[in-house]
Amino acid sequence: IHEFYVFDYGMYSADFTGPMMVITQKITSLAFEIHDGLTKPEGQLSPGQKYLAIRRMPSLLEYLSYNCNFMGILAGPTCSYNDYMAFIEGTCYQPRHQENANGKENGKCKQSEPSPKDDVISKLCTCAISLAIYLSLCKLIPVERCIDEDFSSSTPLYLQVIYLYLAMLALRPKYYFVWTLADAINNAAGFGFNGYNKDGSPRWDLISNLRILDIEFATSFKLFLDNWNIQTALWLKRVCYERCPINPTAATFLLSAMWHGVYPGYYLTFVTGIGMTMAARAVRHNIRPYFLVSDTYKCIYDVITWASTQVAISYTVVPFVLLAVGPSLKFYRYVSLTVCTVFMFISVFTTESECTVVEKSFCSPHAFVIYCIKNHS
Repeated sequence: IHEFYVFDYGMYSADFTGPMMVITQKITSLAFEIHDGLTKPEGQLSPGQKYLAIRRMPSLLEYLSYNCNFMGILAGPTCSYNDYMAFIEGTCYQPRHQENANGKENGKCKQSEPSPKDDVISKLCTCAISLAIYLSLCKLIPVERCIDEDFSSSTPLYLQVIYLYLAMLALRPKYYFVWTLADAINNAAGFGFNGYNKDGSPRWDLISNLRILDIEFATSFKLFLDNWNIQTALWLKRVCYERCPINPTAATFLLSAMWHGVYPGYYLTFVTGIGMTMAARAVRHNIRPYFLVSDTYKCIYDVITWASTQVAISYTVVPFVLLAVGPSLKFYRYVSLTVCTVFMFISVFTTESECTVVEKSFCSPHAFVIYCIKNHS
């Protein structure tokens, strides 16, 4: 805390805190997996927890190897202890079941040792492209311009929103580069095999941290988060969301903020994320059914939700990038009232009970819009 607020306040620096974040994930994951394996009855565990549960206490060498191996000490990604030990012992190519990012299971796997060469080359190419894009655009479209008084006063709101989206779009390749490179390093060492595709090609995405196309074309807040920093999302799900008895969504966002660090921008981002998640759920539950009557309406809905998701994500993560409380509050002062009003209006536009009643009477977006105008004007 002293270093952040005295020496590096408002600036991101790549230092010892990165490896500490990865080790924190591994130690807490290991603790819960040991707890599940040694203290909980089998019947109280979910299928995913049964797979991850550790049935014997690791030795000191195994513990240190899991936490401090050279492949993931700097940038991760984190992984389960059982997956890591299967890799070390050479059993990772045997038939097994593994929980994927959506909480489902897959497990058909051939007893062979496929080569990761093609996937490593592909991921290194992705790294090169991502780095080139980031270095080309980060200086041309700085996020800090969003809080410039002259820019805010002389630029129409819709152009400010477009600029905000483009600025966030230019920042994401930095994360694509780091996470894809970390994934490629693990794959090159032989870690990350996750079975076979239907066409027989090997999958090397066991510890992949992102799916770029799914991120850029996400049509909901949840879809974006499900494909962004996947291993951290799985860690949060396993240690917090599945175990917290009260308001697990809010608890998970707050834990994520604490894990990232002490900058106020982290907390502003994740607190905002709670509201955005609730609004996205309300939209999907209350409005989406009226657009499923035809492919045309479904396409219109997808376009609208894609645009709104990208704007919502861009708005939410600005404090995460600015870090300091002053610039973050300045951004909120310029943009917050308009954007927040829109999303709060969407989140309460129809209540659950309203939707149940109206659903029986209207079967098209036209009828739904007419109803909303009459009842909310």
